[in-house]
Formats: sequence, C-alpha cells, structure tokens
Amino acid sequence: MNVHAAVDLKWPGLARPNGDPLRLNNQDFVAIDRDRDVKYEATYRPQALYNRANEGFRANNETFLLHEVATNLPIYREDTGPTDFHLHLPPGGFQLVLVTSGMFTFDYDGRVYSVGPGAVMLQSAIVHRQLFYTWSGLSTEENLKTPQTVVPDPISMGYSGKFLEAFVTDPTTFPNPTVVAQDQINEAETPRIAWTHSLHDRPPDAGFWLQDPLALDALFKPLAEGLIKSATPVYVRDLGIEVPSGHLVTGHIIATDPRGQSLLPKSTSAAVDAAAFAKGEVVIYRVIRGTAEFKDNAGKTFELAAGDVVTAGKNSTSLVGLSENTQVLRLGLLKSMEKLRSWTPTQRDEIDGLAGKIITQKDIRPLRTEGKPVGYLYA
Repeated sequence: MNVHAAVDLKWPGLARPNGDPLRLNNQDFVAIDRDRDVKYEATYRPQALYNRANEGFRANNETFLLHEVATNLPIYREDTGPTDFHLHLPPGGFQLVLVTSGMFTFDYDGRVYSVGPGAVMLQSAIVHRQLFYTWSGLSTEENLKTPQTVVPDPISMGYSGKFLEAFVTDPTTFPNPTVVAQDQINEAETPRIAWTHSLHDRPPDAGFWLQDPLALDALFKPLAEGLIKSATPVYVRDLGIEVPSGHLVTGHIIATDPRGQSLLPKSTSAAVDAAAFAKGEVVIYRVIRGTAEFKDNAGKTFELAAGDVVTAGKNSTSLVGLSENTQVLRLGLLKSMEKLRSWTPTQRDEIDGLAGKIITQKDIRPLRTEGKPVGYLYA
C-alpha cells in the first residue's frame, strides 16, 4: 500500500475526487506492449511481481492500467503472507481481477472466496484482503514462463498464483488506505464485521461481481463463422462486468480450443456476432495464451503472442485471426469513464493518512455468509 504523511481530515474536500477530469484517447492510435520487453517489479509486496502495460497506459492519457501480477515467493515467509485489510479508491471505485493460474483466497467484505483460473472479480471500493495464494517452488525465471489460462484444470491450479488486474488510473496516484494492520486482525471477529464510509466515487449501479468460470453465464458461446479467421471454431465468453462496473468497462474472452480437444466450457446457445463485444471508445486486447492476428485501419497486420497487449482507439484495430489453443482478453473502455475525476495529491495523502481511522461504523451480521454485503463505501 502507499505510505503518505498523516494529515488532518477535511471532509468537504474528500467527499469526491476534485482533480482533473479523465479523458480517453479518442484519436486514431495503436500502442503495443510486448512481453519480451516487460519488467517484472515487486512494486508493493515482495511476493508479487508486476508487469505493466505501460505503452498503452501512456498512449491512453493514463486513464486505465492493465497489469499482470505473478506470485513469486512462498506464503510462509515473514515478509510475505496475507495482506492487511485495505481498500482501493480509484476514480469510479474500479478494480478488476482475472485469475490466470494457481489458486487464491480473498476476503471481500467478510466473505471468503477461493478462486482459480478463469475466475473474475470486480469490486467497487470494498474492504478486502488476500488470505492465501499458491506458489510452485520454481525459480523466478521458470515461474514467469508457466502458461496461463482462463479454464480451471488441475495443472494450471498447481502453478504459482497469477492474475490480470486493472484499475482506472494508476494505483500509485489514488488512495489505497490500509484499514486494519495484519497484526491487529482478530480472526474470530473481523470476518463478521464490515464498514461504511462516505469517501467514495462509485457510479450508482456499481458493486461487487464474481463470475465463476464454470457458471452458466460464463460459458463460451460460438462466434458466427467468418468473423475471425481460425482453423478451429472461435468462442466468446462475456465476463459480465459492464453493469457492476457502473458502465465503465466491458469485458470478453475470445478463444479457441486446442486442435482435437474440447477444452473450453461451452454453451449450446446460438452463435454470437461481433457486435456482442464491439463496445469501447478505447479497446485493450491482452493475449493470455497462443497467438492472435490484428489489423489496423490502414490494413497493416501484426501478430501478438502470449503476454502481449495492444491498446487502441475505437476503430484503430481489429482482431482478425486466432491460432489454436488461444485465449485473448478484450476490454472496452466506455464513454462514461470521462464523467470521473482524478484524486488530487492532497486528497490522496489525506485519505491515506487516515489509516485505521477510516472505519467509522461497525455492522455486525450473524454469519459472514448471510445478508447483503455492507462493506461498500456508500456516498
């Protein structure tokens, strides 16, 4: 978490971000982050190595950051282990997680979720922590090369935990207050308690979202033939994040099976067409495995491999081809994102300086699995 000097709380200035408005890049642009050029850095915690799509982030006016988080150390060390209770306050309260290998246990608002490859979580400024993650024991070099997937299988679950994570703006420029320090957690009590607070910038219909990769709404549907060239059928999974994100972002996975295998969990419903996942003033594609071919609006084609990311204007590029056993994440950034404002440095420091004082109300539930979540930061 960020560490800033504690300062006095000034409520009028903290009710909403009052910095510069966010602006998507509405021009014709294509920015590519190649996996071969990335740097993995332990930005926040020693066990988590971050691989940022910096080229796309800069080209899109630094409004949206996509990065990969790779677990690289065992959980039992003194300097690793569970995180403190904390919350992210990006503009829009937006944080997206897509698990791509290994297993994790997260605590959101006192509810515990054990998730593996393909699980999607979207949370809007909820008090949470990471309780558990898997570590394979491989060297850093070998660990970073282990394959990623959105389909749960015993092999991928045995790898070190990895996930793709996305924020509106950079998490180093908005408040990330630690609510309860790890050594202050009372395991018998804390999971039954959630908090409310007025510091929030969440769209009216945004909230928590969890999509299990084997749930009915997560099944892959066949894409109409001829829209994307491939030697094997192409399928699309809707991540379902548009509404719970507050209509800030859409998300889909476009994928093919390995040749001769049926790997993707599928629906028997009618085929979908490209319009089903065409939204976005700015679009981001991240290749999770395999290779994908793209074409810009000048007709030039380029190929991306696993770990590569392309960020582009609305009509600046299109996905035209997939190899077998390929999985591609597509995110569409919507116009409503420009209704948000950034936190000013002063606001950020004030909120981070609050630390545990940000808890102003305790709501007790009989059991942590009962009742509506109450850990949002309600306006």
